[in-house]
Amino acid sequence: MEDFRLHAIDRAIILCYITTTIAIGFWISKRASKNLSSYFLGGNTIPWYMLGLSNASGMFDISGTMWMVYLLYVYGLKSVWIPWLWPVFNQIFMMVFLSIWLRRSGVMTGAEWIRFRFGDGRGAQLAHLVVVVFALINVVGFLAFGFIGIAKFSATFLPWQLSADPATNVNLYGLIVTAVTTLYVVKGGMFSVVFTEVLQFGIMTIACVWVGAIAMQAVSPEMLAAVVPEGWQNIFFGKQLDLDWSSLMPAANDKIAEDGWEWFSFFVGLMLLKGILQSIAGPAPNYDMQRVLSARTPREAAYMSGFVNVVLLIPRYMLVAGLTVLALAFFTDQLNSMGEQVDFEEILPIAMREFMPVGLLGLLIAALLAAFMSTYAATVNAAPAYVVNDIYKRYFRPDATDRTYVLMSYTVSIVVVVIGTIIGMYVKSLSDIVQWIVTALYGGYTAANLLKWIWWRFNSYGYFWGMAAGILGAGLVPEISSKLADANVIEPIKPIYLFPVIFAVSVLGCILGTCLSRPDDVETLKKFYLKVRPWGFWGPIHKLVVAENPEVQANCDFRRDMFNVVVGIIWQTALTATGIYLVLQDYRSLGLALGVIVVATIILKFNWYDKVVDYPADLVPTEN
Repeated sequence: MEDFRLHAIDRAIILCYITTTIAIGFWISKRASKNLSSYFLGGNTIPWYMLGLSNASGMFDISGTMWMVYLLYVYGLKSVWIPWLWPVFNQIFMMVFLSIWLRRSGVMTGAEWIRFRFGDGRGAQLAHLVVVVFALINVVGFLAFGFIGIAKFSATFLPWQLSADPATNVNLYGLIVTAVTTLYVVKGGMFSVVFTEVLQFGIMTIACVWVGAIAMQAVSPEMLAAVVPEGWQNIFFGKQLDLDWSSLMPAANDKIAEDGWEWFSFFVGLMLLKGILQSIAGPAPNYDMQRVLSARTPREAAYMSGFVNVVLLIPRYMLVAGLTVLALAFFTDQLNSMGEQVDFEEILPIAMREFMPVGLLGLLIAALLAAFMSTYAATVNAAPAYVVNDIYKRYFRPDATDRTYVLMSYTVSIVVVVIGTIIGMYVKSLSDIVQWIVTALYGGYTAANLLKWIWWRFNSYGYFWGMAAGILGAGLVPEISSKLADANVIEPIKPIYLFPVIFAVSVLGCILGTCLSRPDDVETLKKFYLKVRPWGFWGPIHKLVVAENPEVQANCDFRRDMFNVVVGIIWQTALTATGIYLVLQDYRSLGLALGVIVVATIILKFNWYDKVVDYPADLVPTEN
């Protein structure tokens, strides 16, 4: 590690990429700074396919990629299911119906959407405030997650020794890369984010395919079979994981036990239940929601969400599989020599350093820097939208100039970056922060945001108390569980298994808050229902709307939407497996996966794509 030096060609590629990215941010900054709509939504002028590439790039983060390489290394093909923790299939729900519903609102942020749903009363103000708080916690959590990954990665590859202390060196590199990223996103807003991410996605795709090809040439199926346990290449599973690494890498067995996922069927079932609830709740108020609200029309918002799966999954998993296969075939002995101190999250940078040729190494480092910058930039861009548009403009300076709002956005972006960076310096494990965000924090988000779509009586006070109870539960339940485990009162419990408890706490807050307060303003509910037209328990409001507008039709697409969701999840999973099977040269399984993709695509073409509409036929749309 100490003797590693980047070749001059690799350094030149990295420097060229960083310079180009910053230049784009400054070049676009004049256009982005015209007003808040331009800064946060690109003025709703960006085509859906560019937003889709941008969103795919934003999801291709370096920390997540390091985590997925570790998952594939340890869990084999069964790791395809583990990203349901996020859940990754929320993009299918977005594609089928939620992106359309969100974009019909015509608002700028998730917090502004709350006013559209609940009105402007006291309860709505509290609901608005709590979603801003959640958004900021969410943003800071993801910024800390990004910092951990980029700090580890940069210190491995970038050529300068900034400090004699290894931990300080890692943090300094993290600070430098985050500072560069913050510079271009703060300056250019959503235009900068999208246009740089399209460039970044192109670089990443080339590098991913190239790495996959190298792994296919270097590692035969026979070589791979000799270094993995029985069942590693089987995507299907029984009650238990049934992967025994004891004769090949005992530390991998220890890691599986530490993760707490041995009862794999139960784990996957809980992920599926949690994922369905979270997916119907809709995207958290972050960069994913901003892409949807930035689309030109509701139809384009749906196309954008579907396009993400098409362009992202195969190349990303070619990279993940390529680096994993190379590490398994050529680096297992070195990992074994580390004993209990092995850090599986370091497999990605180790495999790159050992096996990538000159030129490709520089391109791949640039691509993964791009991946980090994409996610980090999109996350940073989401934060000021809530603080400036939803607090500063609404409560403090509603008549300020657009220039003032944009300058305020610069300040907020810098502040959240500093906070996220400080937290990232103290949280050392990617897995720990992933599990807290996707289980504990999102467990507190799910109930209120599910009910807001499907139940007319669910009101602003119910939303406030449900979210407040959920956020409080996300902080306290894991801590209480940890204290009880330390005192030997209970066995240690992993965050995923605490989701039902946090969800139940949030549901209780939702029900009590709703039932102990009056319904929201009827006119607000009628306006929301008429424009968004969700399915669910909206009967009383539908009757009131029909009394004034007899031509209005209820949304009867629930069964079709759910069928399309099932087909879409199968389609997405097959796309994920395709990239892995290709690199493993398992052509029989690859053929089956491609067959599933073709059949699912045909079904979705006729049962989803051809039936997507911007607005109901009985509605003449008007933006808020």
